[in-house]
Amino acid sequence: MANVNKVILIGNLTRDPEVRYTPKGTAVSDIALAVNRITGGSDGAERREETTYVDVTLWGRQAELAQQYLQKGRPVYIEGRLQMDTWEDKTTGQKRSRLKIVGENMQFLGGGGGGQSAQRPPQQSGPPQTGQATQAPPQQSAPPQSPAASTDMPDFENEGEDIPF
Repeated sequence: MANVNKVILIGNLTRDPEVRYTPKGTAVSDIALAVNRITGGSDGAERREETTYVDVTLWGRQAELAQQYLQKGRPVYIEGRLQMDTWEDKTTGQKRSRLKIVGENMQFLGGGGGGQSAQRPPQQSGPPQTGQATQAPPQQSAPPQSPAASTDMPDFENEGEDIPF
């Protein structure tokens, strides 16, 4: 029997992302999303909003991008998988567990949340260190050409032959 472990979420960040690094230098960030669900509202039923809070772990470049561009209140799309974390509580000695999402794909949505700007100021000054990415300036694309303006496209409309298929 086949198994599928896939989660798709759209929600708002509950806090600013913070990046940590593993001893081998891999970036990791734990973020939390507030995902809203609205129920009722039709047939005279009372409209209710239900919020679920979800923990998401991002790795590598996605963790660094989240810290660079996301902030509390900002909407984000996350694709990932469920992972069970288990540990022993140090105070009570009981086994504890929780489900979290390991983010595999992330898309920034909308503008800045809470009336704040979409970009946060740089975290450090000076040149980037090894392992840090630099931001390339935005590139402008050429205006689209109409098919008639292109000289390398043949004109099939004026040919008298049928296409054989």
